[in-house]
Amino acid sequence: MVTQSADTPTLQDLLKFKVVLFDLDGVLTPTATLHQQAWATMFQAFLAERGERAYTDQDYFDYLDGRRRDEAIQALLESRGISLPYDRADAGLDGDDNPTDNTITGLGLRKNRDFLDLLKRGMDPYPGSLQLLHAMKDHNESHSSDAVQMGVVSSSKNTPRVLESAGLTDYFPHVVDGTIAEEKKLKGKPAPDTYVYGAELFGLTPADAVVVEDATSGVAAGCAGEFGYVLGVNRGAGKDALLKAGADAVVDDLGELV
Repeated sequence: MVTQSADTPTLQDLLKFKVVLFDLDGVLTPTATLHQQAWATMFQAFLAERGERAYTDQDYFDYLDGRRRDEAIQALLESRGISLPYDRADAGLDGDDNPTDNTITGLGLRKNRDFLDLLKRGMDPYPGSLQLLHAMKDHNESHSSDAVQMGVVSSSKNTPRVLESAGLTDYFPHVVDGTIAEEKKLKGKPAPDTYVYGAELFGLTPADAVVVEDATSGVAAGCAGEFGYVLGVNRGAGKDALLKAGADAVVDDLGELV
């Protein structure tokens, strides 16, 4: 990693590397807002039914943001001293898991149902993020010998659907999502496993790669994996929190780099 600097990063800082690995929700698309709404809807009802301390917006940043769905649920439940079986089999129940189950898997299905309902309304990428992708694509077309590749690393199993909805699929030859992480038994953020695997898909090492993240857990993953450059995008986590987690620089919008 480079030394943290107060200077505003530029496109040239990214072009020094061979691949840029973007998180999805909150970095490329405003789906983080949809996730926040879906988490809030599910947990507000669940915690109220149990008479537990109410869900707050800060809970999203402290326990949920950037984490794999099951790990996020477990983290928030632990903050309330709640223990649930992982799924129906763990609870000694027959049949398929469903959103009505009071299990970790059931809560995850409940949240995902609410998220997909919100996603049906359509999703546009952040204008600044699209501006950066266009700039990188233009660079690659005019500098094919030193082109910088682009990939996505997200904990969400809905990543392909979101990329398609936002019209971004063609920018990214390799995508690591929650489904792949589960299949490959990769630990979720803040562990570096998914990002390291993303770099490997391009035949590269972490030192050759940039991580772009809006979550402290994702920034921590980039640091733990010793990536060449970790760029934080402040969509609500806070600049200081992202820098403390290890970001080399923080911007409020990726359009600032262009």
